[in-house]
Amino acid sequence: MSSGLYRARPGHSMQYLRRPRCSVADKVPMCSSALDEATSGVSDMALSADDALVDVTDIVRRVVASRIGDRSTGEEIVQETLTRVLTARRRLDDAALVPYAVVTARNLVASHWRQLDTKRRHEHRLLVRDVSEQVEDQIVLREETDAIRAALERLSPDERDVLIAHEVGRQNTQTIADDVGSTPRAVAAQLHRARAKLRVEYLLEMHGPPPSPRCHAMLRALSAGDQRRQRELDTGYHLLECDFCADLSGPLMDRRSKPHDEAHVRIRLDADIVTARQIGREFALRAGFSDTDCTVIATAISEISRNIVRFARRGEITLTLVSEDNDSGLLIVARDSGPGIVDIDQAMTVGYTTYGGQGLGLPGSRRLMDEFDITSEPGRGTTVTMTKWRRNGANATRNDRPR
Repeated sequence: MSSGLYRARPGHSMQYLRRPRCSVADKVPMCSSALDEATSGVSDMALSADDALVDVTDIVRRVVASRIGDRSTGEEIVQETLTRVLTARRRLDDAALVPYAVVTARNLVASHWRQLDTKRRHEHRLLVRDVSEQVEDQIVLREETDAIRAALERLSPDERDVLIAHEVGRQNTQTIADDVGSTPRAVAAQLHRARAKLRVEYLLEMHGPPPSPRCHAMLRALSAGDQRRQRELDTGYHLLECDFCADLSGPLMDRRSKPHDEAHVRIRLDADIVTARQIGREFALRAGFSDTDCTVIATAISEISRNIVRFARRGEITLTLVSEDNDSGLLIVARDSGPGIVDIDQAMTVGYTTYGGQGLGLPGSRRLMDEFDITSEPGRGTTVTMTKWRRNGANATRNDRPR
């Protein structure tokens, strides 16, 4: 496993950062009023990939604090924003990382206020759900079905046939390759392009045509995770200037599954560690992991949960089934509001532990997973985000992924 970088600045959160796959020193565009508002007092920031992750927490907090007065609610929105940013990071060009974080925070804040408004409008009702709402749900479902059908029509015949064979016919890439006279690798690449295009066309069918041709191209680049194309289109600047693309960036980049594929486990007692481990193992089995990998995942969850009980007293583990391209995986986010980690370098030292556990701790969990990120700030708490991937149709996990 490749090593990471540890950064700490006075008054800033400390993070364990994965090394970027390439050396990039692109400057983040600073000419948008939205980013000026978010980074008031911060000037001339030339952010590399690692610097962006160090600073993005403070930038997100400023965006949220300017719109949300309640500190507890604001922190929840901040943590959800960071989770989405970390999940999407591999598919974003470095220069688009901070702008994506800003628009994600703004979208979550807007969603928060919409939910409050809906609650106020319905709080006089004794029974919230009525027949009219059921009819409305049916209308929405019909609109979504029509949108998917229209989006499929915008694909080329080859893209549509391959996608339907794989998703509806449940054929694997080898079978499809044999049928069309290609290779499994080429079919997988074609599926990736088709899915990326379908996601964009579906959203455009639901939200209307984009303001400009550049919007269409940029949304395609975001959906496909094409970092080279994102750089060519100056995606970071465009996200801050175009409300249409900012609104659609969340659905395109957030590949987490539906709510029924997500579980939340409150961690306060040792018994909660057992519960988190059991649910984690169940989710891993649903994702198709082997028994050995299920045990590995459960062990990592145990170590992170034990840290919450011992040091933070209370927290939460969120387990989410995720998919990307032809792969399935399990995303694990552990949050607490404890004292934070004062010396993250020491905490990430192999074998380091302050209690009589197995000694795996944070570094052990990092070794067991394919992707691992940690953010911590003294007095505010710690968030650990880790993912285990599995190749579709095989038991081997994606150990070649950057960590």
